[in-house]
Amino acid sequence: MKLSIAQEAVEFYKEEMGLVEGYGVRFLGKVYGTSPVHEGFSLAVVVDQAKDPVALIERDGIPFFIESGDEWFFEDYDLSVEFDKECKEPIYHFLKDGEIQGK
Repeated sequence: MKLSIAQEAVEFYKEEMGLVEGYGVRFLGKVYGTSPVHEGFSLAVVVDQAKDPVALIERDGIPFFIESGDEWFFEDYDLSVEFDKECKEPIYHFLKDGEIQGK
């Protein structure tokens, strides 16, 4: 499991999520909705502190991470966070063997 994030998405999170020192952006699975890799579960993004991350990347001093308790949601997949310039918001791609899942 790998995590990558485009700089444009980093800028979006910095502006929109009110991040303060010591906190970062956590990616997790939540009940309800759907995702390209799980029926009945969708991707959630929250401001949190990293406690036991299984994937962690730091950009501009901000940790972006997946916690060990959420590993089940991302197991066998990499998460790539890109930025949709037209919609002006992040987009999320689940990758398996370098291929986007659920196109």
